Amino acid sequence: MKPFVALTATVLAALLAAPAFANEAAPAPAKADIAKGEQTAAVCGACHTVDGSRGLTANPILQGQHPDYIVKQLTEFKAGKRKNAVMNGMAAPLTEADMKNVAAFYGSKKPVPGAAKNKDTLALGEKIWRGGIADKQVPACAGCHGPAGAGIPAQYPRLGGQHTEYLEAQMNAFRSGERANSAQMMAIAAKMSDKEIKAVTDYATGLR
Repeated sequence: MKPFVALTATVLAALLAAPAFANEAAPAPAKADIAKGEQTAAVCGACHTVDGSRGLTANPILQGQHPDYIVKQLTEFKAGKRKNAVMNGMAAPLTEADMKNVAAFYGSKKPVPGAAKNKDTLALGEKIWRGGIADKQVPACAGCHGPAGAGIPAQYPRLGGQHTEYLEAQMNAFRSGERANSAQMMAIAAKMSDKEIKAVTDYATGLR
């Protein structure tokens, strides 16, 4: 009986200890390294400027953008889900850590304010942003991107202060299917006219 008792005690001890091992916390994910992100961003400066602020209007302003959104886009550029000859190549060698680091660097910057340029379309732009286009079943932009264009990480980017030309180009790309990494935006843009896209993107630039 003694060996049996000893064996039972051993099994019982093991069973009691098992939950302790099972409940051990998984290691916390490594925090983004802004300093390393700045180093990685050095190669981005040619198109996005050193700090991600106001470069060429064909390229997005990254300064103050949500890090989670930047990581999402870089991941999709790398995977080929979002097509852009330059960015597909730039994202290809980046590791997940590289993406998080460079995103943290840009996200640590203060958002850049912008201004709408076309006074004649401000009312239409505001109407679409705040209330959508009811007869076309286009939802209000503010529903996802916020009243002030601040966005909601990681799905919805900050649009306030962004280049109007870039925003318009992306809306047109969604409408044509050239940019296909958001079914939601493709469906919305498909219902909008050139005039409506121009109005709401110009209005978005001035949000802050």
